[in-house]
Amino acid sequence: MKTILKLTIILAVIFISNTCIAQNVHFIKNGVIEYEKRSNMYALVKKKINSDNESYMAQAFENYKKNFPQFKSAKSTLKFNSDKSFYKFIEDAAPTTNNWLHNNPIADLKNIIATDYTTATNTIQKSVYEATYLVKDSVRKINWKITDETREIAGYECRRANAIIMDSVYVVAYYSNQIAVSGGPETFSGLPGMILGLALPHDNITWFATKVTEVAVPEKDLLPPAKGKPTDNAGLKKILLSVFKDEGAYAQPYLKAFTL
Repeated sequence: MKTILKLTIILAVIFISNTCIAQNVHFIKNGVIEYEKRSNMYALVKKKINSDNESYMAQAFENYKKNFPQFKSAKSTLKFNSDKSFYKFIEDAAPTTNNWLHNNPIADLKNIIATDYTTATNTIQKSVYEATYLVKDSVRKINWKITDETREIAGYECRRANAIIMDSVYVVAYYSNQIAVSGGPETFSGLPGMILGLALPHDNITWFATKVTEVAVPEKDLLPPAKGKPTDNAGLKKILLSVFKDEGAYAQPYLKAFTL
């Protein structure tokens, strides 16, 4: 009887403690997240080398490694509240380079993305060479598989989730449920919390939050972009297939980047 009583008291203490801890957890519903996108350029350039071009590409790759760092970095921000978010890259003051190996469609991708979580829609401003498109469509539906793995990102404990998008693109995301908005960088969302870490391992690209600031975001800062030729995802894909119809395998990285 005493054993049962002691066990009951212990369980009650644990329950009360956990309840108090849960009540003291602060959930963020608005703010600004700063991300750093890192592209492994050595890996991306190396993928371009094959038996048909090895005679000149191998030497070009060696020269590239002597003049450029392994990783290309770009910074972006995600402003959000419980209903909307606005994702944009910060302008880079570094001088541009004309080195053809340093330019890569997925590494250089810099979309502007406004998301309305209440209607589950995106408005994305995409630059495709000299053209600018305004793509309005539903939020991408991702079949996430949540795992038990965790890691700390920008001071938040995050849980890992995996997914496959576009039939073959493997995605790893780390989200925090302390930020109570189902959003993330680029067009990635759909988890029970904000995505603070994102990786496309086979494409050698990562996005990781470096800072989270809880602050009220003015509604005007969440307005969708308005510049560009209106279309939707299907319309943009049709345009891209027409543009790259004669490019064969060369076009695949561009098609992936512009539809990501």
